Amino acid sequence: MKNTKTLMQRGTDFLGCDVAIMCGAMSWISERHLVSAISNAGGFGVIACGAMTTDLLDNEIAETKKRTDKPFGVNLITMHPDLMDLIAICGKHAVSHIVLAGGLPPKGSIEAIKATGAKLICFAPAMALAKKFIRSGVDALVIEGMEAGGHIGPVSTSVLAQEMLPDIAAQVPVFVAGGIGRGEAIASYLEMGAAGVQLGTRFVCAHECIAHENFKKAFLKGNARDAISSVQIDPRLPVIPVRALKNKGTEEFTAKQREVANLLDEGSVDMNEAQLQIEHFWAGALKRAVIDGDVENGSLMAGQSVGMVKAQQSVAEIIAELMDQAESALAKEKAA
Repeated sequence: MKNTKTLMQRGTDFLGCDVAIMCGAMSWISERHLVSAISNAGGFGVIACGAMTTDLLDNEIAETKKRTDKPFGVNLITMHPDLMDLIAICGKHAVSHIVLAGGLPPKGSIEAIKATGAKLICFAPAMALAKKFIRSGVDALVIEGMEAGGHIGPVSTSVLAQEMLPDIAAQVPVFVAGGIGRGEAIASYLEMGAAGVQLGTRFVCAHECIAHENFKKAFLKGNARDAISSVQIDPRLPVIPVRALKNKGTEEFTAKQREVANLLDEGSVDMNEAQLQIEHFWAGALKRAVIDGDVENGSLMAGQSVGMVKAQQSVAEIIAELMDQAESALAKEKAA
């Protein structure tokens, strides 16, 4: 009989949890409290390392372990200057899964992750990249559509799922992400061959999430049309677009891009430094909104599923609601 448990079996076996729902790694949000709560509720929490130093990540993993004995992952950014040291910290703590985000892994990083014994998950925004990762020995993939919050690619979730799942789902577990807010969507992706899903926006208004009350209120008020993608000002600056709720901060980002483009013109920064400046801008703007509650000038990174966030709930309630919706959708289909 087709139900969520059997359809998620491959994902739950791979992640080592009860429900194949990963929490997207959201900087300043996916930290010890939310990550442990998600893993304790049967899902799979993922620490967002972002721009953390090795000492900060070391402490964050230790603090998360104090709060859960269930598996959880760590998301590392490929352009982090201390990537190899961060991998070593994950190895020290025997982290079971490492998620690499932000482009092609630098030389030696895949081997270093494998050497720690962790399972490696990578983001594949296109078929060619997915196949390259599979050949490189990546253990699982996340395919994330442009409806997601934070850094996004150019293709929608439904198109990526249709294009990629029939081809690659048999080879490695594939988790679908971007714009998922209800269980019916989860059921449909599972039926298409996904091993599970990844959600971020839906967990922001969890009681266990440390985000400022102002940040959560912005999510409860927001709708899909408010979550807009940032604009690239200069074609030389390969700025990965970011989806966030429209506010003064989105305008400030446009100004920041102009400033960095001018520095490039003057030759006072190289391309790598230019990209890092923009990354640091985002990290600072996001912290202002999430931690300080400055929802006017900070960055309100949110996916288009934000309109489906209706109330503050516990993580366990959110996961139970999503699973009930998925189960009902499959039951209706069976009855028909």
